[in-house]
Amino acid sequence: MRDIFTVMSFTIKDMLKRKSFIISTLIILILIVVGFNIPNLISSFESDSKESILIVDKDNVFEGALKNLDLGYEIKISNEDYEEIKDKINNDEIEDAIIVEKQDNIINISYLVQNISLTSEIPNDLIDSLREVYKNIQLNKLNLTEEELKTIDPIFNVDLKQVSDKEVSGNIFAIMILSIFLFYAIYFCAYQVSSSITTEKTSKIIETLVTSTSPKNIVLGKTLGIGSVGLMQLIAVILTTIISAKLFLTKEILDLVLDMSTITIYLGIIVFIYFILGYFIYAFLYALTGSTANKPEDVQSVNTPVALLAVASFYLSYFTMMNPTSSLNTFASLFPLSSPFCMPFRYMMGLANMTDVLLSLLILVVSILIIAKCAIKIYSNAILNYGSKLSLKDMINMFKDNNK
Repeated sequence: MRDIFTVMSFTIKDMLKRKSFIISTLIILILIVVGFNIPNLISSFESDSKESILIVDKDNVFEGALKNLDLGYEIKISNEDYEEIKDKINNDEIEDAIIVEKQDNIINISYLVQNISLTSEIPNDLIDSLREVYKNIQLNKLNLTEEELKTIDPIFNVDLKQVSDKEVSGNIFAIMILSIFLFYAIYFCAYQVSSSITTEKTSKIIETLVTSTSPKNIVLGKTLGIGSVGLMQLIAVILTTIISAKLFLTKEILDLVLDMSTITIYLGIIVFIYFILGYFIYAFLYALTGSTANKPEDVQSVNTPVALLAVASFYLSYFTMMNPTSSLNTFASLFPLSSPFCMPFRYMMGLANMTDVLLSLLILVVSILIIAKCAIKIYSNAILNYGSKLSLKDMINMFKDNNK
């Protein structure tokens, strides 16, 4: 145990000294602060004054009703003809204009701009408002009672309901964002294990480590060390996120993005446990593949199978959240490679009870122990076979020999 902590301590110090780690952490934290300030930056560039628009109503379609209405625009009424308005737009005296003409029972609306570009669009909100004003003018002329008006323009109450007994709670969008965050936190921490093991395996450091302690202690120590650094980084990111959200976002925006009622201390504990176990299962997978690389340049190629497994498992979890009551989402919450990204948020949505969580954790722990055993055995043999590339058949034979 003492040797494990020695290797762990060495790994932590080595990771914290790396410029790449320091710079990447600072960049992540700065991006978080800037990201939470985007709404404030946008509002600072926005003008408080309303956009003005010129409306030409020569046929008096709206009977002067637009002058006293707040349609979200600064309305200017004019009786100028088309050529006069055209000259004003071309001379930048006005930006755009609306010409309203009535022909029989058809209202023709022309929206005039200087040049039509990819960003040009008709202000449909204003057109809808004009349509509503005209309709109200015509209804008032009919002298209808309030009850008759209600039959013409009824209020529709639309409600989304499900027939399944399982009720989903929480903001699905926020849950998906948190799932992405957890995936990247686990994945990039675990990837460092493979890189670290390969680097030391191909350097003189491994000679000192092997003569000082067992390969088992090296693998466990490095995994714990990198995991500790990753956890520190995750805590820094979470604290920065919470502080930035409190300082820079309004309560209305926070409630819109994240349903705080679903954030409990139990959920925090579950997310923490799944982060730790999720990290371990991928760390040991990467330790296994990293042991087979002969030089740092080979790390990416030998890690490809694990990377594909990780991405496939994440997408299994991510896309099944669009239908969280499906049996496929239940499978994703139990499958050990996807459960770290799925089960915490399935519990957050109220679709999993503590029994489901415990079953998922049991499967995950057993899988970690099996993969860890394989990784340690492969690593033990790989450091003794430096210079020759290990194939899948070689790794299977090594594992069999060690179990005889």
